[in-house]
Amino acid sequence: MRLPILFILITVVLDAMGIGLIVPVMPALIQEIQGGTLATAALWGGVLSTIFAVMQFLFGPFLGALSDSIGRKPVLVVSLVIMSIDYLVMAIAQSIWLLLIVRIIGGITAASGATAGAYIADISKPEDKAANFGLLGAGFGIGFVLGPLVGGLLGELGTRAPFYAAAALSAFNAIFGYIILKETVTKRIIRKFSWARANPFGAFLHMTRLPGIAWLLIVYFIYSVAFYVYPAIWAYFTQERFGWTPQTIGISLALFGITMAIVQGVLIRLILRWVGERMTVVYGHLFDMVAFFLIALVSNGTVALILTPFAALGAVITPALQGLMSKIISDDAQGELQGMLVSIHALAMITAPMIMTWIFAFFTQPMAPIYLPGAPFLFSLILMALSLFVFLRYQFIRSER
Repeated sequence: MRLPILFILITVVLDAMGIGLIVPVMPALIQEIQGGTLATAALWGGVLSTIFAVMQFLFGPFLGALSDSIGRKPVLVVSLVIMSIDYLVMAIAQSIWLLLIVRIIGGITAASGATAGAYIADISKPEDKAANFGLLGAGFGIGFVLGPLVGGLLGELGTRAPFYAAAALSAFNAIFGYIILKETVTKRIIRKFSWARANPFGAFLHMTRLPGIAWLLIVYFIYSVAFYVYPAIWAYFTQERFGWTPQTIGISLALFGITMAIVQGVLIRLILRWVGERMTVVYGHLFDMVAFFLIALVSNGTVALILTPFAALGAVITPALQGLMSKIISDDAQGELQGMLVSIHALAMITAPMIMTWIFAFFTQPMAPIYLPGAPFLFSLILMALSLFVFLRYQFIRSER
């Protein structure tokens, strides 16, 4: 099983890199294609990022349900092939509308993370699921670090270079997966495809009918919005509060990503062994609440840099929740569950930046009732407390039954 797991990890890393890899060159690329000012390029960049997340929200359950029906391997391999072609088109695009179309397609193929999660669920024993889902989180952390780093370096060769590199990586991984991946959807768990469950709304209604799942999905969403305060606001917050340069911001995000990869890939196994999945969720919430409070109020840039990897230690919640939910769901619906989680995460990616940037702008404007650049982190602290309350209420109801 080592080679299939390696393939899944590479796929997750590529999904995470796919966003960060092109970020350093997107402003220049948009201006090269469309012309106009940097401000105009930023507006188009926001549209491209939003449409990417919207496609993940809409198509996560579709690809997850499809993999329950036709198998994990074809969905993963075909998604990688399309992803490779998508990057090649971006590399030669001369129209902003063509760029918009390929970002739509890219968002759909990136939703294959649902199938990757389902594959991990298929090959994991119940007691190992949370820890193995942690490997997916580690892959995301690695991609989060490598994406902007590689994109920035390749960007020195030209605005199109990162896209050619991403296309090549996706193509090689598709070939690798086609050769080594064994299908895990057998006759025992194969499931007829249903359009009613292949969309985020239908999938959510179906999932909420299962005992306990609705509570955990709500926890997952609230937590995702709260945790997304980092990518949504970190660059603005640290520049305003500490006067950090882009280089320092990049270093801090790299520290965060590396620590998150270590936590979800290694430390979570020890934590799960010591306290179990449910207490791991509780610990993660408490840890993040403390981290958000400290970051919101810290006034020293060096202390903030030290707190950056410290804050990533709470990143055990996602795999622990995934493990709990995967145990509740039947083997023939693992793809549907993972697709639902991809949609929830994408919805958080859409929601959090709007909320967090508005709070930041309100508390840093000249007419603000109080100057507080860290206000978004205090808001996230409140969300974390709400998420923990919902989880503990779920545990209480479950124990009463």
